[in-house]
Amino acid sequence: MLGASMAMGHAGLITMTVRWPLPKQDYWSTPFAEALLHHLALAPGATILDIACGHGIPAFCLAEQVGPTGQVLGIDVSEHQIARARAIQGPHLPWLRFECRDMRALPPRVPAFDRITGNLSVMFFRPNRFDTVRGLVDHLKPGGQIVLTFPSRGTFDTLWQRIDREMASRNLSAEQSRLAAYVAERPSAADGRGWLDALGLERIEVTEWPLEVATGPGPSFLYHPLLRGGFLDDVYECFDDQRLAEEVMKAVSEDLPSFTPLVAQRGVLAGWKRG
Repeated sequence: MLGASMAMGHAGLITMTVRWPLPKQDYWSTPFAEALLHHLALAPGATILDIACGHGIPAFCLAEQVGPTGQVLGIDVSEHQIARARAIQGPHLPWLRFECRDMRALPPRVPAFDRITGNLSVMFFRPNRFDTVRGLVDHLKPGGQIVLTFPSRGTFDTLWQRIDREMASRNLSAEQSRLAAYVAERPSAADGRGWLDALGLERIEVTEWPLEVATGPGPSFLYHPLLRGGFLDDVYECFDDQRLAEEVMKAVSEDLPSFTPLVAQRGVLAGWKRG
């Protein structure tokens, strides 16, 4: 995440300039952050609340762009993620702070911000996503902008359809129902537009950017660091019998051509609070 470049300072001394680009090796968070930055209006001196900040994608990049006259507060409910972000930060970017907070229940003492961002955040707004967005907008200054990204409905649909067919072939109706409920629960771009419209935001932008995720068959799929870390775990939870879950998923993993390319939808919600 952290980079550096050299420049000639006074008296010919070489000084190190720390840079904070989005990490190229992160094949999930970085593409979503790129979509977020595409929609976000930034200027030096801005104050930003970055929710579900994780270990700092894109909080470090935001802090670099607003500069020392700005302020960035990154919050996450995970103490481990906050500790990791602080370790990466070290003594750099002192106008950037990380705190362990639940974005779904921000206390009134938290100030208003020029910008509120949340990369891959909407998935954590459960159980009532609209109320969470409304609470965030309450902490947005008049004339301020909110930009949120999330894997929207349609993400990995070919995979869910293949798993559903495998379940159907084995007469696993209860597991099918649970899988259908999981897929339907994912918010769509239209859902997001409805939230921002209902809150009276202006200049609303709701877009989706496709992102292909590469995987191999068998164990490469079943233990894919991205897929198994979240999406596939949700499928396993559809089963009471985990041995049966392993059988189903093994059969799916060996039929890779039936559900690839595997495409995620990078949903972006952006809007401005009335000035």
